[in-house]
Amino acid sequence: MSKRLEGKIAIITGANSGIGLATAKTFIDEGAARVYITGRRKEELDKAASSLGARVVAVQGDVTKPTDLDRLYSRVKAEVGHVDVVFANAGFAAPTPLGSLTEEHVDALLNTNVKGVIWTVQKALPLMRPGGSIILSASIVASKDFGNWSIYSATKAAVRSFARTWSSDLKDQNIRVNAVSPGVIRTPGHGVSGATEDQVSGFFDFAASITPLGRTGRDDEIAKVVAFLASDESSFMTGSEVFVDGGIAQV
Repeated sequence: MSKRLEGKIAIITGANSGIGLATAKTFIDEGAARVYITGRRKEELDKAASSLGARVVAVQGDVTKPTDLDRLYSRVKAEVGHVDVVFANAGFAAPTPLGSLTEEHVDALLNTNVKGVIWTVQKALPLMRPGGSIILSASIVASKDFGNWSIYSATKAAVRSFARTWSSDLKDQNIRVNAVSPGVIRTPGHGVSGATEDQVSGFFDFAASITPLGRTGRDDEIAKVVAFLASDESSFMTGSEVFVDGGIAQV
């Protein structure tokens, strides 16, 4: 029996760990022919690729640097000639309250979470064929009022908007664009967010307390939703946002 991603060529940015890495594993399990994963830290990226097998190719790079993305897509073009799926996942979270915002904080979040998504998708378009799928990594914080997270929340609100507007831009090319909006997921990224260990622990406890199942989500749950959006089974969906929070998914 064929698998839902049989033969597909996929790009996943920010796949060193967490949701990106879990999604790469799920794509391989679902039959993807080749999965290109990116990340800034080469040693960690190479280790991730090695753990996933020969169908995963690691290309070190930073989504805030258009030249790194040019190098990625030049390699994809030379090796396989096209792209079926793009999961623009690279991003990071960092809390800072209004009144303490700095130019460095704002620029870092906008450059990675917004501009990085723009260049990742736009530079993929020449390689994408009709029927292709673009999935953007948004977040439930885009519609929440968590204190201290204003800039991060704004970047994810922008990503939600991209899913809707880009789906209109690309409808004539039969390329669909959807967003997945995870709830709070325990990933290594929280360890480098700038928050203290107590702050991170308290945030997870709070997030679990307001979810239907009384727990935070898992990266493998998000990966399964992304795999569905990448597959032909979701060909009827574009401009959609799928919320996954505490094990509960809803469109």
